[in-house]
This record gives sequence, structure tokens and C-alpha cells, in this order.
Amino acid sequence: MKQIAIISGKGGTGKTTITAALSSIFKDTVFADCDVDAPDLHLLLKPEIKKTSEFPGGKFAHIDSDKCSRCGLCLSKCRYSAIDFLNNNFHVDSFLCEGCGLCSRLCPVDAIKMIQASAGEWYVSRSRFGDMVHAKLYPGQENSGKLITMVRHQAKLLAEESGGKYILIDGPPGTGCPVISTITGTDHVILITEPTVSGIADFKRTWELAEHFKIPVSCIINK
Repeated sequence: MKQIAIISGKGGTGKTTITAALSSIFKDTVFADCDVDAPDLHLLLKPEIKKTSEFPGGKFAHIDSDKCSRCGLCLSKCRYSAIDFLNNNFHVDSFLCEGCGLCSRLCPVDAIKMIQASAGEWYVSRSRFGDMVHAKLYPGQENSGKLITMVRHQAKLLAEESGGKYILIDGPPGTGCPVISTITGTDHVILITEPTVSGIADFKRTWELAEHFKIPVSCIINK
């Protein structure tokens, strides 16, 4: 089984369009959309979702107003300004809460619990060209690298079950953690670039990243 990742140093170079074009000629292939922050391969392949699963994120604090004694200890100790006092109740802003759990440990009446957040969803689908695994990360959530790893793992399981010869990966742009999670352990990288000054500069950085992981690289200049 060969894993081929299609990436670029910047957005808008045509990664997804080229992935969709290749999907029509690749046989015995599982497709994986690893651009979990802005997935769009499904818009072209139009797959039918067969399975939806939740991707767990971090934890955040929740205050039980019935138990709360309104002592204000949590508000005074929170270093992330995630707790407010409104309408005679303390409230936690889940976007500001870092999930450290300090307020939960300090609460004298055990009114604060740490709740598991849902950071996104991942899907197993069926397109007219073959099975597909894709996902979306909810706005403001982190750990896109972990979600990409989950997508790739599920794609590999599907390929092993169906006897697939290839996993074709539509990757995210850039050179950060999501791209590293996308190309790690792949057999080949296809770099998409455009003949512009910014396109060439970003292309060089992405090429160096693939070279660092000793992955063979091919290039497509998409005009």
C-alpha cells in the first residue's frame, strides 16, 4: 500500500482540484481529506456519509449554580480570565478556559466539574471513486494534528480491509503541525505550486520540510 500526500506551501494553488482529478484515474484507492480546518474535497467528490464519529477535545470547567456558594475563589484564581460573574451566577467561557482544572480543585463546595469538550467530527464516506475519510474541526478548537492522525489511521484501516493499493491524501497548506501530521510516514509527496513570487517562496519551504523527513517529492506547477 502506497500513501501519497498532496500539499502546498500556500492556499489556493489547486491541491483539492488536482486530488479530485487524480481520484478519477486512481483505482483501488482510499481518499483522505486531511485539511480538517477547511475541508472541501467532499464538495467535489460528493460522498455519501456512512459513519460519523466525534473527535474529543480538551476539558473545560462547568459551574453548577445550584451548588455554588458564590465565594468568588474561582474568579480570583483563574489566570485566563475565563470566569465571569453575571446575574448573580459565575459562568465559564469555554473558549478562554484552558482546562487546567485549578478552579475545580480549589472549589470548597465541589461545584465545579471538568467536562470533556467535543472538538470536531470525522466521517467515513463512500464516493463514486471509492471510500473516503474526512473530518472537520470546530471553530476555535485545537489539536488539528491529532485529528489528521485519526483520519489517516481510519483511511489505512479501510485500505487494509478492502485491499486498497493507494491512500491519496489531500493535505492542508503551509509547513506547520497539520502538514507534518499529513506527510509523516507517507511514500511520496506531490507539491502543488504556482509561478508567482510568493508561490515559489512557500514552495521552497515545503520542499525543505519534505526533504527533512526524507520523502520523495514531485512538483506540479498549476497555472
